[in-house]
Amino acid sequence: MIKGIFPIEKFKDIRTPFYYYDIALLQDTLNVIKTEIGKYGYHQHYAIKANANPRILSLIAANGLGADCVSGGEVQAALDAGFPASKIMFAGVGKADWEINLGIDNDIACFNVESLAELEVINELAVAKNKTATISFRINPNVDAHTHAKITTGLQENKFGINIDMLDEVLDKMTLMKNIRFAGLHFHIGSQITDLSAFRDLCIRSNDLQNEFEKRGIKIEIMNFGGGLGIDYYHPNHLCIPEFENYFAVFRKLVKQREGQQVHFELGRSVVGQCGTLVSKVLYVKKGVAKQFAILDAGFTELIRPAMYDAYHHMENITSEEPFATYDVVGPICESSDVFGKDIKLNEVKRNDLIAFRSAGAYGEIMASQYNCRVLPKSYFSDSL
Repeated sequence: MIKGIFPIEKFKDIRTPFYYYDIALLQDTLNVIKTEIGKYGYHQHYAIKANANPRILSLIAANGLGADCVSGGEVQAALDAGFPASKIMFAGVGKADWEINLGIDNDIACFNVESLAELEVINELAVAKNKTATISFRINPNVDAHTHAKITTGLQENKFGINIDMLDEVLDKMTLMKNIRFAGLHFHIGSQITDLSAFRDLCIRSNDLQNEFEKRGIKIEIMNFGGGLGIDYYHPNHLCIPEFENYFAVFRKLVKQREGQQVHFELGRSVVGQCGTLVSKVLYVKKGVAKQFAILDAGFTELIRPAMYDAYHHMENITSEEPFATYDVVGPICESSDVFGKDIKLNEVKRNDLIAFRSAGAYGEIMASQYNCRVLPKSYFSDSL
């Protein structure tokens, strides 16, 4: 445990629970990403679904990255944060008409199309505006990401993307659409992937698909491999920046990139995951017969991943130097699933101690809710406390 990374004295004056972001670590992470994509001329679009905090978005935009959006609200958030429309990609299986119109009106870089039905609507709306919409096809490559079932997205029967078996029909109909400009292929096989062999399989599958498109005389300008690179939830103090070098090197080695072709990525969790911490206060220590509970003022309303995905977050009692004891760490929400972890070892806990949930910068604050009429958590930053 490295308690010195937190300004604990300042934390004591802040109402809990709250999110704390290490801006220096985020900038260091962005610097590594820019170095690695710069080696190969790759393009990175930050996946806004991971964290849409305006301060975080503004910093990422200022570093020259693009944005990957999955809703009209995210497109607007990207524009508001300073991402150029020319660097905004818009994916998602259920784009409403107003969301598509927002993208067309702002001349965003590309719609990542996930079905023939969607393609037809985009064309219809583009015709009405006498504009051309640039699109890529999100393809289901049927690659197993070896991750949690609820965050796997690239198998044939997932709701995302176009099945390979349906491509011929989609391509035939696309050729009749005069207000559609085809740019390339888009993939996303899942999230929190730590086995790089899944990405190797994706590269091989993408090469086969490129060959098939070229046989039809269709040029692929953009190969977009999405995101999915995982982070180390178990060792956030020591492995705080993911292995971007190895990740991008896989694609460099295996993708048969054509001359003039662009290669794009849409990393989210690996960009912001480690810079964020949820800080909560201990309300009570409840003694049981065989166990004891640390009852916190944060619940799944502030961090839903453990309840939704059985996800692990490293927890630290940042206000105690006492010997370790074992607790079930739970929240105040009126649901039995409001449990952060069982049999968790923490420095001995007492009322008003501060518990830090590490690696919470992705899918933490952005997924917070007001269930039980709770107040949404505020966010604070290392360079402005």
